[in-house]
Amino acid sequence: MQPYATPVHWIFLRGLTRGSGHWGHFIAEFEAAVPHVKVIALDTAGNGARFAEQSPCNVAAMVEDCRAQLQLMGYVPPYQVLALSLGGMVAALWAHRWPEEVQRIVLVSTSMRPLNPFYERLRPGSYLTMAKLLASGASASRWEQEILRITTRHPQHDVLADWVHMRESNPVSLANALRQLLAAARFKLPGASSMEKVLLLAGQGDQLVSAKCTLALARHWNCAAVLHPTAGHDVPLDDGPWVAAQVRL
Repeated sequence: MQPYATPVHWIFLRGLTRGSGHWGHFIAEFEAAVPHVKVIALDTAGNGARFAEQSPCNVAAMVEDCRAQLQLMGYVPPYQVLALSLGGMVAALWAHRWPEEVQRIVLVSTSMRPLNPFYERLRPGSYLTMAKLLASGASASRWEQEILRITTRHPQHDVLADWVHMRESNPVSLANALRQLLAAARFKLPGASSMEKVLLLAGQGDQLVSAKCTLALARHWNCAAVLHPTAGHDVPLDDGPWVAAQVRL
């Protein structure tokens, strides 16, 4: 990436039921590694500080929500967007519908219908884990321990206490989680007019979404894809410096 005279606005979007606080140390790592950037991490409705709001049940509404937030905050396009999982669907549709607003997207650990079967888009082992947690009325600590186990392989930072605090202080309702899951399940691959501005990243150790989904998307769009050899679903947590290095190349 070439340096800019003024900061480039990078919009960060998380995935299912996760808020902007779940980026943790990665924002600082990214801003330190990629020259002349300012990260704006957004919460979508129903997540993070906006946990009391109703989540949209379609990705198009999530895109509009992001655009409205940025307008209220005074950040004008163009933007560059780094997005994880469900956030990747939001970024892809945003770039497709408003290409003049989005200069570049980096999609991490995402998947899109109909390129892969459902059992690759959300691995079956995760269904049983979540069902057991729901049935047992698990504590915030137990929930976050399991999410950490499923989504990471070797996290670079000790985040469990922070994640538990976020679950307790900003609890995502079951209804909102289901609405977000419905949005992800219904979302269909958009076309794209400028795939040269897309970078796909994933971890080969992802236990939640198969890395095959990233490879299938790269083939369909004929765009760049890079797989981390050991990282899990939350690649920025497992190896934030690696993600930043891929963006900077």
